[in-house]
Amino acid sequence: MVGTVNTYRKVIALTGPLLPLVSFLARLPVAMSQFGSFLLVAQTSGSLATAGVVGGALSLGQVLFGPVLGWLADRHGQRPVVLAAAAVNAVATAALVAGALTHLATVPLAAIGALTGASVPLIGPLARTRSVALAHRAGADESVVGAVHALEGTLDEVSFVFGPALVGMAALLAHPAVALGGAAGLVVVFGTVYALHPTAAVTAGSPARGRGTGSRVRPPGVVYAVRGSLALQGAMFGACQAGITALTIRLGVPDQAAVVYSAMGVVSAAVGLSLGALPARFGLRLRWRVATGAALVLSAPLLVTDSLWPLYAVVTVLGAAYAPHLITAFALTERAVEPARLSTSMAFAASCLVAGQATALVVCGRLAERYGPTGAFAVAVGAAALCLALALVTRVPAARTHPAAFVPGQRTASPVSGPQASGPQASGPQASGPQASGPPVPGENGTAYAGR
Repeated sequence: MVGTVNTYRKVIALTGPLLPLVSFLARLPVAMSQFGSFLLVAQTSGSLATAGVVGGALSLGQVLFGPVLGWLADRHGQRPVVLAAAAVNAVATAALVAGALTHLATVPLAAIGALTGASVPLIGPLARTRSVALAHRAGADESVVGAVHALEGTLDEVSFVFGPALVGMAALLAHPAVALGGAAGLVVVFGTVYALHPTAAVTAGSPARGRGTGSRVRPPGVVYAVRGSLALQGAMFGACQAGITALTIRLGVPDQAAVVYSAMGVVSAAVGLSLGALPARFGLRLRWRVATGAALVLSAPLLVTDSLWPLYAVVTVLGAAYAPHLITAFALTERAVEPARLSTSMAFAASCLVAGQATALVVCGRLAERYGPTGAFAVAVGAAALCLALALVTRVPAARTHPAAFVPGQRTASPVSGPQASGPQASGPQASGPQASGPPVPGENGTAYAGR
């Protein structure tokens, strides 16, 4: 326990205590916009079909343009990209609210929804990229980098628990429009604060003319396998949502669906945070296989669950497998891709997760109508089995594919002065290569960010 606390203290010393809080609050609109737009359009139009079309358009916009925003951040830096995206997203969200309240036709409302999704600031993927860059800049070892991924994964999980809960509370006490209005406000305020935080200096961008020829090399196969695994993880999320909703409706307690799903998220976040305590000998390949195997074993009881309290028990325990898989998948991505393209790759990974969830929601909703909750839960179990198969057959490099010493936006190199990486997961170039130096981070003392 003490070792875990000390590890996370090192992470906070790198980022400053304010950055994780700001990035968490800036992530909430992502979790709020999907559910909030569905509730708002369903209430104002009286049509679940229309709400599904608008929600689907919002997801499609995020899936297609998320990697574009990541690519822009790699080239031009996070600060201008996040500032522009936050401004556009706030205006688009406000337009979506206005359009729904004035009963705008389905097609233009869906177009606004697509713009809202396309302009969602990628705070989760970008925060991972920034925190990892800070860790490598300080010469942190692999245990600290792993803790960075665990913390970022936990913040994602908690945001996706609290986001829908805030939407539901606002809808219950006032109106879904209030929830989306709040999301727009969060984007403007905390997206801007995140963009302007001094640590943005370590992600200042790497223009095409400054990249080496190696930057055109295709990512290794593990990156594509991880994206497929994340898409399947998203399918598990969507299938579980559909199955839980169908079962609670059958049991006559539809209001319990969100509570059951939130319980899964809370356990997932708690387990994800504890993942930072795992020693280096538990390598990423082993973690990937254990997490996907656990997801398969723990999801199988869903097929025979037919009452509320067993549903709570099964879903809550299943949450313990989700965060470890997500954290490991993003960590594998970070180890395998070039630092100059890390934002793009993180955005691709996040988009795969969203795409899998959105697709499964559509498919499993129909399966649940025809075959009951078991039809949706069968998709979740099947997706878990495919995740495990990918983890078993994919070759995972024993060391970093590219040197971790390079940080986007840096120009010159100097010897490493921080602690060296150690353990099985740290046998790559980062253990002995040069440590790049770049634009100074205000408040930096050589190994950490000393400001807020």
